[in-house]
Amino acid sequence: MTQVGRPPRTDERGLAARVSLGRLFTAPTTEFVLIASTALVLTVFGWVMVLSATSAKPDPWDGAIKQGIFALIGIPLMLLISRLPVKFLGRIAWPALIGATVLQLLVFVPGLRVSSYGNTNWIRIAGFQLQPSEFLKLTLALWIAYVLLRKRARLGIWHHVFIPVVPVSALVIGTVIGAKDLGTAMVLVLIMLGCLFFSGVKLRLFILPMILGVIAVAFYAASSDNRMGRILSALNPEACDNSGPCYQAVHGIWGMANGGIFGVGLGNSQEKYGWLPAAENDYIFAIVGEELGLIGCVLVLALFAVLAIGVFRIVRRSDDPFVRVAAGGIGVWILGQALINIGVVLRVFPVMGVPLPFMSQGGTALISVLAACGVLLAFARTMPASAAEAPPAPAMAAGATARGKVAR
Repeated sequence: MTQVGRPPRTDERGLAARVSLGRLFTAPTTEFVLIASTALVLTVFGWVMVLSATSAKPDPWDGAIKQGIFALIGIPLMLLISRLPVKFLGRIAWPALIGATVLQLLVFVPGLRVSSYGNTNWIRIAGFQLQPSEFLKLTLALWIAYVLLRKRARLGIWHHVFIPVVPVSALVIGTVIGAKDLGTAMVLVLIMLGCLFFSGVKLRLFILPMILGVIAVAFYAASSDNRMGRILSALNPEACDNSGPCYQAVHGIWGMANGGIFGVGLGNSQEKYGWLPAAENDYIFAIVGEELGLIGCVLVLALFAVLAIGVFRIVRRSDDPFVRVAAGGIGVWILGQALINIGVVLRVFPVMGVPLPFMSQGGTALISVLAACGVLLAFARTMPASAAEAPPAPAMAAGATARGKVAR
């Protein structure tokens, strides 16, 4: 029997030290491994494809070097955010959304805003070009999750679901629409709807915001001849003028068709030589299809499928409403945006100017999506270990328990 007040023996102190060291090096959860490994592989894969897509430009290394620098910033940021407590992520939801919205409002300041094909959703500060709307995606998901967490007992009442989620979300999305960026606005609408869905809101309360969102997007699309032209060309591609609105869409399909099953080889794309203007941006998937063929496209889809498994395992296994809603919103953002981008390349959707997460060239977009993965990793660290994943009990501890039972 153990003596009361007896100082611990050397072997007991050694056991405590080993247990503490074991906790420090505890194996990460399955969700953590799936999300972290997929994010890293997609980022490296994307950098290689950006290097290939920009190799036909006068300064072929410029785009790849910039993308590599942003990756070297984003990956440590992802790992740093993964160590943050979940409660801290909830506390900063309000100030983060306000800060991101203020940053987005800078696109309306003359001298700071940068325009591209009528889209003014960029700013240039001290020689650096940013797209502030990318930060709205993550902060909006965290903010909606935090608000719905505070109202989780009243989600059956319509005005508690709508206020302040719908008005504030509409204000945030309005700042993006004011900059004439329909693609990003649609992604933000998807994030709002995804958060509402995973919060467990009653179906009748979920459908109304969805209908309102679809009506708002349709009305905004109809207000521009350019946007309507792109939509109509997607609905009737045979009647579209290949030298006009369908120029890039047609060359994207030609690149995919040229790749076949095995592709023409990494770096051997023909479309990137001036035929596909956004080869390294919105149409990076077309370069993947041309150079790596159907096998490369399936690999990209498989990587996003693995990421989806990791995200929705968090949603299914977590008992924290904030984690479920935020992870669901982030998952809908990343996976939904990937499907939209790939659908645009395949001419299923009209051209929207939505980048492929992790892979399209763009520093702000890459840092934002890696930061979102850091949040998902922070959530994954809180997952309860299943019986199959739980580490076995130390042999010495089990023996001590058995001796204690015999002594009693």
